[in-house]
Amino acid sequence: MTSPSSRSTNSVATSLRTAIHELSRVGGLGLLLLLCVLLAVAQGSFTEAPSGFDNYTNGAVSQSDMDAGHAQFVEVEQAFPDGLGPTYNATSCVSCHQSIADGGASQIKELRAGHLDSRGQFVPASLTLADGVTQIRERSLINQRAICPDAVGQLRPEEDIRATRLSLPLFGDVFVEAVADADLVAIAKNQAQETGGRVHGEAIYVPILEGSGKSVRVGRFGWKDQHASLLSFAADAYLNEMGVTNPLQPTEATTVCNPVGIAEPNSTDDIFQFAAFMRGLKAPPRDTVQANSSEAREGADLFSKIGCEVCHVATLHTVTAGTVFNDGTFTVPQALGSLSFHPYSDFLLHDIGTGDGIVQNGPADTRNKVRTMPLWGLRTRVEFLHDARAHDLYQAIQGHRNEAEESVEEFQRLSGYEKAKIVAFLKSL
Repeated sequence: MTSPSSRSTNSVATSLRTAIHELSRVGGLGLLLLLCVLLAVAQGSFTEAPSGFDNYTNGAVSQSDMDAGHAQFVEVEQAFPDGLGPTYNATSCVSCHQSIADGGASQIKELRAGHLDSRGQFVPASLTLADGVTQIRERSLINQRAICPDAVGQLRPEEDIRATRLSLPLFGDVFVEAVADADLVAIAKNQAQETGGRVHGEAIYVPILEGSGKSVRVGRFGWKDQHASLLSFAADAYLNEMGVTNPLQPTEATTVCNPVGIAEPNSTDDIFQFAAFMRGLKAPPRDTVQANSSEAREGADLFSKIGCEVCHVATLHTVTAGTVFNDGTFTVPQALGSLSFHPYSDFLLHDIGTGDGIVQNGPADTRNKVRTMPLWGLRTRVEFLHDARAHDLYQAIQGHRNEAEESVEEFQRLSGYEKAKIVAFLKSL
């Protein structure tokens, strides 16, 4: 039973959250910040989320469950009996998520494609497979591997929107999953208010595949914010990246040359173990020596001063323990409740001039928007932006346009020494 004091605290927190959202609508940034502080007090003090590249649990799942999930994460799938394919991109989760430790990013890129119809609306690509008969219709993901020649489908010239995307790291994603929708929506409203509409992150509501299958939540995973739940993300990855059907994604992209005798869906428990592994991962740790250098500290101040932190938000918080989300299928455990973490992202969609032209779960206006890249763990990467077009941090910063134009201009006006300080800060993340 909930105690009276606990109910009172929750009531105060709810009232303050309502006031914050109203202030974000009508204005009053100073009062808004004050209420944010009061809300934190009402919810109880936040503690720092655990960090590390060690594959030891953050406490949200048991170490034995995380180890079992890790074993599934690194398992190489076969066409028989696992159900790999018929079309796929990788044979295991670790193929795309293994640097700087299992669960990290990689140089692996996926291909997406489509075209615009006569009304200028994006239409995902359709492929005729090599058997000359079978088609995969309106699916923007173009698998680059197959278990037999007949399952291969090549792009037609009319599918003239083509885009590649880097694989993303999974470290700390469970903390992102445990951020309240309202917090992300409030960030978007505050950005537009603070910048006079110049910066305007978009929060989109996407389906939660588990539970009733009718629930939605603010998207936060994937370059297009196409998922809000790590279990939904796992189901999507199994089907679309490995071709392995599962309880949440039971329909094959194609059955051409699919081996006979394989149960459908192919996997029943794998996605749950994969989700458990992701939910046990810690946040990416800082390089503390670099972070404490005078150059990095001054670079952090400059990073904020020129406006980069408007989108690359330094600190977010998880909801209180016991909060239920994902259509009632996930309850935030004590180990995840009321934590501070530092992703340097707002997890919203923005047009920074690098968009890939692809629409997924969002409306038509998201075609040239991508999710703000979280900068935690940045020092472990050598390719930047969603499609790896930038190969150093200067190039990545200077590649920003549109909503980020003003910040880039501010960066360009800095001295070479000041620019180097910002890069020193980024290399501490």
